Amino acid sequence: MLPIPSNIRIFLACEAVDMRKQFDGLWAEAQNQLGEDPFGGALFVFSNRDRNRVKLLYWDGTGVWVFAKRLEKGRFTWPTGTTSRKVHLAPEALTMLLSGIDLKDGCRKAWYER
Repeated sequence: MLPIPSNIRIFLACEAVDMRKQFDGLWAEAQNQLGEDPFGGALFVFSNRDRNRVKLLYWDGTGVWVFAKRLEKGRFTWPTGTTSRKVHLAPEALTMLLSGIDLKDGCRKAWYER
């Protein structure tokens, strides 16, 4: 798991994104879909339609990082029923989401348990 600083702003895209997108495509999604400036130092979280893949986009001041995770089984829990295109997350919430914890119920999903 990546260490995430406590002072970083995190924006999660509610709508699915084509996971074939790389640096420039995700950059455009952050600007157009989320309405945020990627140069601002925020971390952007994108998922595919099946919610089994996640990509993170981050500008560190010198260049762009893209992190990816693919689940072998199961799905990530993603916000539904929201009218917003993005959700602002705390670093702890992102860590839990990427670790397989259902943020709504506060427990690990059955597929994640070992």
